[in-house]
Amino acid sequence: MVVENVGMLIRISGPVVYAKGLVNAKIYEVVKVGHEGLIGEIISLREDVSVIQVYEETTGLKPGDPVYPTGGPLSVELGPGLVGQIYDGIQRPLPDIRGKVGDFVHRGITMPALPRNKKWHFTPLVKAGDKLSSGDIIGKVEETPLIEHKIMVPPGLKGTVIDISKEGDYTVEDTILTLKDEDKEFHLNMIQKWPVRVPRPFLEKLPPDEPLLTGQRIIDTLFPIAKGGTATIPGGFGTGKTVTQQQLAKWAHAKVIVYVGCGERGNEMTEVLEAFPKLIDPKTNRPIMERTILIANVSNMPVAAREASIYTGVTIAEYFRDMGYDTALMADSTSRWAEALREISGRLEEMPGEEGFPPYLGRRLAEFYERAGKVITLGKEKRIGSVTIIGAVSPPGGDFSEPVVQSTLRLVKVFWALDKSLAERRHFPAINWLTSYSLYVDTLKNWYTKNVAEDWPELIKEALSILQKEDELKEIVKIVGPDALPESDREILEVARMIREDFLTQHAYHPVDSYCPIEKSYMMLKIILQFHKEARVKLSEGVPLTKITSLPIKDEIARMKIVQSSEFKRVYEHIMSELKNQFLSLKHEG
Repeated sequence: MVVENVGMLIRISGPVVYAKGLVNAKIYEVVKVGHEGLIGEIISLREDVSVIQVYEETTGLKPGDPVYPTGGPLSVELGPGLVGQIYDGIQRPLPDIRGKVGDFVHRGITMPALPRNKKWHFTPLVKAGDKLSSGDIIGKVEETPLIEHKIMVPPGLKGTVIDISKEGDYTVEDTILTLKDEDKEFHLNMIQKWPVRVPRPFLEKLPPDEPLLTGQRIIDTLFPIAKGGTATIPGGFGTGKTVTQQQLAKWAHAKVIVYVGCGERGNEMTEVLEAFPKLIDPKTNRPIMERTILIANVSNMPVAAREASIYTGVTIAEYFRDMGYDTALMADSTSRWAEALREISGRLEEMPGEEGFPPYLGRRLAEFYERAGKVITLGKEKRIGSVTIIGAVSPPGGDFSEPVVQSTLRLVKVFWALDKSLAERRHFPAINWLTSYSLYVDTLKNWYTKNVAEDWPELIKEALSILQKEDELKEIVKIVGPDALPESDREILEVARMIREDFLTQHAYHPVDSYCPIEKSYMMLKIILQFHKEARVKLSEGVPLTKITSLPIKDEIARMKIVQSSEFKRVYEHIMSELKNQFLSLKHEG
């Protein structure tokens, strides 16, 4: 810590404090406030006064208390030990703090984000004399059975290898490589420090052409998100935002998951912390925590740390992207983050914008979401990695016209609109198929036709058409009743009901239905639309709709969502065969 030019507090306004005497202070420089050394960050400079947002409770501070500059911006430690850890918004390891001081985090306490005493088995991949540049891989560490941690040359460094450690066990602080660039020598260990507000560099941004499969049928089929894409889940209280985010964090096909609980209720974050260590990844049969990093910054924690938490999360996600991994960041929720911005802006006495939010709300959201993307990373290998950002929004009263939702919609490509009326009918996930959209559908079409089925686009188009037609018919039903409709229209209503209840509805806590592979989703939809096709033929032949809707095969179609994925191909063939036979029997009866 730099102790020269110690400043002095002159004013305290909640999480925002004012200090004089910090000579050569810089915007976003981290300072230690008061005798307890509370962590803060300079957010504004007004002549000789530094305005500081404090990431801890400021009760007890008083004018005259010292403020110590540290000389650097708010940064995170990146290296082995990140995966499986639980941090707060400024990357303090909560389990380690609990082991040291108990269940309550004391003010001013700091601990290293990465364990200093743990030894990792390091395998070098370069030798003396090799020329290295930014992003090149020095060696590897098996951090967990699911994550091979690649130790890289930090951005901005290059040179010739003078000395490289042999294969063996080292702590993150041990020097493992010495680089020489002209007359300078750099002694590198396994830790990289990176400012959270600065995006990590890459060579080139690529178009998103591969879906991030999530195991959620309505998302993977109707409204897909691409690897490196952006999505938002807005919805009012009780519509299932957090459960949907948790489902995505559990089952998304990303190598690394970063889950940020930003200002959410403590009981919801507790559910995450209790559930995740017990979950098994369906692809590897290993615990999901072996590829997950949790950042817990709940609503009763200091508001300023909430503002920093999503930057901490996205910086960690970018670090694993630079290794060539697909990463996914779940931010739950950006509304709470925006509320933190609003509170700090009010303390700074800035001119408020719409609904009291600061005028720069849209710019801050853009800075966050623009850090998503599929990229070619630094390094001679030109690895390809991605960061996918999925942010929940909690508009008051479910009002999608409020500023955070509208600012977010201008930035993201996927909109999963949660509907309170669907949630009240116990239809989960409560994503409204009429108002939601994905702008990745066309760019991902080739992937689906190549990897799932050639008729994929036609199936999706037909399913959406049926759901749209159902919505139009419901307006007529309200006026004249269902019995006044022709049988062809009533058949549409019945098939739409099957799509909604037997396909789109998915049980988040069911051992089988919680996760649905894309192949199973395709076959389920194919069965329902085959039923629709056969029913149209029989109606044209004069078979009554009541006979069609009373076919026993409908019960098997309703139960297919709880069939194990490993057995589903056989069940699919059985249902298809039985469906055709039962419709043929209608012909014989006629």
